[in-house]
Amino acid sequence: MQREIKKRATLYAIVAIISAITLGAFVYNFHVYQPETQSPVQSFLKTFSSYTELRNFLMTNSKTEGAFPFYGSLDKSVLGGAQTFGAPLSAQVSSAEGLKFSTTNIQVAGIDEADTVKTDGEYIYLLSSNKVTILKAYPPEEAEVLSKIAFSNDTYPVGIFVSESSDRLAVLGSQYTIPSSGYYQPFYVDIKTFVNVYDISDKTNPEFLTDFTISGSYFNSRMIGDYVYFVASQPAYVIYDTVIVPKIYSNEVIREISPSEIYYSNASDEYFQFTTIVALNMQNTAEEPASKTIMLGGTSSMYVSLNNIYVTFPEGYGGQTSIYRIHIEESTINPEAQGKVEGRELNQFSMDEYNNHFRIATTTMVNGTIQNNVYVLNMNLSVVGKLENLASGENLHSARFMGNKCYLVTFKKIDPLFVIDLSEPTSPSVLGQLKIPGYSDYLHPYDDTHLIGVGKETVEGLGGNFAWYQGIKISLFDVSNVTNPTQIANYTIGDRGSDSPILSDHKAFLFDELKNLLVIPVLVAKIDESKYPNEVPPFAYGEPVWQGAYVFNITLQGFVFKGSVTHLDSGSPIEDSSHWVKRSLYIENVLYTVSDKEIKMNSLDDLRLINQIEFP
Repeated sequence: MQREIKKRATLYAIVAIISAITLGAFVYNFHVYQPETQSPVQSFLKTFSSYTELRNFLMTNSKTEGAFPFYGSLDKSVLGGAQTFGAPLSAQVSSAEGLKFSTTNIQVAGIDEADTVKTDGEYIYLLSSNKVTILKAYPPEEAEVLSKIAFSNDTYPVGIFVSESSDRLAVLGSQYTIPSSGYYQPFYVDIKTFVNVYDISDKTNPEFLTDFTISGSYFNSRMIGDYVYFVASQPAYVIYDTVIVPKIYSNEVIREISPSEIYYSNASDEYFQFTTIVALNMQNTAEEPASKTIMLGGTSSMYVSLNNIYVTFPEGYGGQTSIYRIHIEESTINPEAQGKVEGRELNQFSMDEYNNHFRIATTTMVNGTIQNNVYVLNMNLSVVGKLENLASGENLHSARFMGNKCYLVTFKKIDPLFVIDLSEPTSPSVLGQLKIPGYSDYLHPYDDTHLIGVGKETVEGLGGNFAWYQGIKISLFDVSNVTNPTQIANYTIGDRGSDSPILSDHKAFLFDELKNLLVIPVLVAKIDESKYPNEVPPFAYGEPVWQGAYVFNITLQGFVFKGSVTHLDSGSPIEDSSHWVKRSLYIENVLYTVSDKEIKMNSLDDLRLINQIEFP
């Protein structure tokens, strides 16, 4: 025993945390310790009786146990970095002074998602260049920087929450040191996930209140009421006969999670990670943060309802996805169910909870052919209904659940938009489909019977079962006739090579039905047709020529382009992404566009520039 302790102490001195990261296979997980005041965990999970039992379990059940099989570059962007039916279709709320302003585009009403920009209708809170800046934003003529919260060079904030009711700001992120060994080398990294809470009642002088840090990589987070829930993950490896278990750093005290606090199911996997879920009270910072640690495979996606966190992870190479349901209620964190479905989910929008059922859309490979599926599970995560083998041979590009309907977009040569009936959970069925060129990577409700899609236009390839994607395409779909959905209107931006962050990040999307407003950031590429005297081939790429925000008037009659706002000037090369517009919001009748270098304020009536604030 003495010898084992010495080994562990020596290893901790060499490597604090081991994190194996790749751009394509970087995964994060939650893990947390359970205070005695919480409800007992359900019997489907067990805990380890000793450190030796934990180590032996990993040696026996982890198929990639041993040396470090993962290689890759440690990229800051990797570490750092919407609504369903029932969420507000217009992202508009009112401040205490009655000012109307937009909020972060979230998936579920009442559940905020961390982002780099927040507003309360008078102030803007901006995370950029390793610091949080607080600005007086409205009225725009009086806009100014009020204060900044700076972080050290080895600290990388990834998102913020603002609680208007309690004048609290939470900053979440990672702490790590980039190894000097360069790219594509095995490396050891000491990575921690942190949340700092500040009192911002005095916007000119934010006051630090408390922090909470846990070993492992930041994965995801949500805020419900006064509670911030965040997830961190840490690889569970046996190194020199030693398992490095998670640690909690709070109030200058370091506490190691004991094996008896680590929950697991008795199954083998390709590898394991300690997944920790933390609940932190932003209002009452004297309340000890609650946490729970579960040993899972590699977490791939997370969906959160008002009462549950759903965590998914791939089951080895078998083409299945495991799902955990973890009940949350303020500081209570209680794993309650585990289930499994065929295939892999695409992202958080592939999942939804509705009327005591969990729904998930997946893609799987059967005998070399892609198939798409929709599964309905009860609260015990047992499958009660399924619809399999949809759009055989086509990739799933987007999914959106709205009440008792599911909308799926798949693509190979044309874009089928499927309308799926989920009113009878045990018998999901296809009601109708629309086949048009192009595809949508993101679907957003316009109202209960209309959808906005953002994706790419396409041109069918000749002599092959494929298509060439072209410029950015926004579409408006009418799904009021569920058996015959139609495309009301569409608008294409740029040529092949054009891009938008919305295709992978829904928080960049600004829509308000009441204002008939749609704003999307775009990188526009254009093809020089003089290079193709006969005809421009569909595979030709354009050159980037412009970046900024496109502003549309959107109604059920279609899209009307109002104009654009860019942060690039004559001295800014297009490659300088610090000038790229990444977010937009409005307060009253003023549009605010945000890049790492500045904020611009333009009139929503005619996009006239009112004011701008540049950051050093």
